[in-house]
Amino acid sequence: MLHKMQTMASWSRRFATTCSNASQKVVHRQINKLLIANRGEIACRVMRTANRLGIRTVAVFSDADEKSLHVKLANEAYNIGPAASQQSYLRGDKILAVAKKAGCQAIHPGYGFLSENVEFAELCQQEQVTFIGPPASAIRDMGIKSTSKHIMSAAGVPIINGYHGEDQSDEKLMQEAKKIGFPLMIKAVRGGGGKGMRIAETEADFMPMLQSARTESEKAFGDSAMLLERYVRSPRHVEVQVFADHYGNAVYLYERDCSVQRRHQKIIEEAPAPGLSEELRKQLGEAAVRAAKAVNYVGAGTVEFILDKEDLSFHFMEMNTRLQVEHPITEMITGTDLVEWQIKVAAGERLPVTQEDIVKRGHAFEARIYAEDPAGGFLPGAGPLDYLSTPETSNTTRVETGVRQGDEVSIHYDPMIAKLVVWGENRASSLQLLIEQLTNYQIAGLQTNINFLIDLARHEHFQAADVHTGFIEQHTATLFPKKVIPATKVVQMALAHTLNERVQSGASLGAKTCGPFDVEYGFRPNYRVPRSIKIKIGAMEHIVTIETDNDGSYSVRVDDGEWMKVTVRRKPYANRFLLETNIEGHVSCFNAVISGENISLFDENGMIGGEIVQPRFLVTESSMGGVDASSVTAPMPGVLDKLFVKPGDTVKAGTPVAVLIAMKMEHVLKAAKDGVVKAIPNAEGSNVRKGATLISFE
Repeated sequence: MLHKMQTMASWSRRFATTCSNASQKVVHRQINKLLIANRGEIACRVMRTANRLGIRTVAVFSDADEKSLHVKLANEAYNIGPAASQQSYLRGDKILAVAKKAGCQAIHPGYGFLSENVEFAELCQQEQVTFIGPPASAIRDMGIKSTSKHIMSAAGVPIINGYHGEDQSDEKLMQEAKKIGFPLMIKAVRGGGGKGMRIAETEADFMPMLQSARTESEKAFGDSAMLLERYVRSPRHVEVQVFADHYGNAVYLYERDCSVQRRHQKIIEEAPAPGLSEELRKQLGEAAVRAAKAVNYVGAGTVEFILDKEDLSFHFMEMNTRLQVEHPITEMITGTDLVEWQIKVAAGERLPVTQEDIVKRGHAFEARIYAEDPAGGFLPGAGPLDYLSTPETSNTTRVETGVRQGDEVSIHYDPMIAKLVVWGENRASSLQLLIEQLTNYQIAGLQTNINFLIDLARHEHFQAADVHTGFIEQHTATLFPKKVIPATKVVQMALAHTLNERVQSGASLGAKTCGPFDVEYGFRPNYRVPRSIKIKIGAMEHIVTIETDNDGSYSVRVDDGEWMKVTVRRKPYANRFLLETNIEGHVSCFNAVISGENISLFDENGMIGGEIVQPRFLVTESSMGGVDASSVTAPMPGVLDKLFVKPGDTVKAGTPVAVLIAMKMEHVLKAAKDGVVKAIPNAEGSNVRKGATLISFE
């Protein structure tokens, strides 16, 4: 206890002497060549600002990223190793060697990877390469959550009740858990992104959740130390963007609400946070500035708070000592470029504004577009982006991405495809624009969360800003309704398939048309003969019968329903097969993407996918085979990290049998029923595809 009091006293003295430290000599350094120690959209984002400032950029890439967009956009690029991030993007020594070789004065770490790595920041300082981020001491203090909470308490920033001690024995943690009460949050003292985080609802849950959190934290951060906190049910997650320079100046750029999350990771953010009074907004901002000054912070940082939904009291959660994923919405409401500020402040310049100069205007949303299966527990996915069409960018719409059509979402990295950022004069107009632009973000060939984001943005409670961190769990029934596909969509799918076939047939006979985007459909075999097409959408199969009438229209029937009068025409639009149908007087427009037997329709409700079911005599025997029911299969592409069984072992239902690592997250796979292990086709460390058999049983 005495040691703890002495330590807190030292932090108090540090906080009191912040201003005197600010008077120390600042080194000014010109930055004309910058290495970005990251990949994907954040690397592309930093390059855009650097190019505008006339700064040359250097990219680094793994074997898997050789043809990536960030490599193409850079002035130079260097390979730094295999696909695994531990052998490439997390190798600070390799990255620093490239920076020295290329003659870079500075390194921008982006977010993730080495952005909050104390040792890397210190190594840059030793090698006299400017690290565009805070001092290593600030990263260290804020990176260990238990330490950061003591510092915040000394600086007068409210903290939540919990245990942040050094004794990490099971007995001590259980003892402290009982003092705090259940439910409680178990969190890794290092890192973020939801890794090493579990909720223990009851005392019986505590030890299993503790062990699971420790294992995941050790893999992600190399540290299994945990802290415990009182779990606030239905809280809001509100974070404040701060910025500081070397001269003791610090400002806040208002707050963001990041409450709506899945797997403890943000999925949609907005700025400013809705429903806050200007007084509360100021209190949050000033508390965040105190937090930054308490650790002599420099550069861009984010102070995260838990806001009680009932009484609007707030408590410090953690500080992210880097640029945040969601920083664009802050830029949209304040008219700033935070990356430009980062570069200039790192070069020794003063903040370009004071707090009084920063004015918020309008409202902004950011939606994170992921390759994942929302209905399947948001399991991440991977694979090629066969078709990709994005909204047009403008002053009110930004698309932050690191991929193009034909690129692949890799199993080795985060499955985020893009960030869609929109701005409006108020929350309602901004939200409406978000919905519209989500429908214009069209991806085929890879499952995404876009449909879910549209449903989320249209949800009545989200529209009313009634948000909290348990939003998705609370509204599961309405966010994941059992959707009935209307007959008109089945008709549109059949017509898109038919017209595409006719275009291809016309091209093969030497007609002038040669693709699905052509307007004329000249070749019409068996003009009046009815045609039946079997279409499968989800688990449902439909028979669509089509007749071509004398006037060029169609008579169409779905299953045994009524005949419908239909006309269809193509509307020229860039790279989209945009069709307009009139079905019994109802005119609507949609984009159709056809790849083999797969058809994707895009309209105001998002994407509907289906497939043309071939007659049985066209289906090969191999394609009819299914996965052995007595097996454990990979629910997503990933790396088979660990096996707990071997051939001949007897297992019970629910027994953990393997661990799959996908998108930097650990997934424990269990036996579905009692059995004896027959075979294990893949070894530990193997890359496996989705659906691959990992363990088969007798």
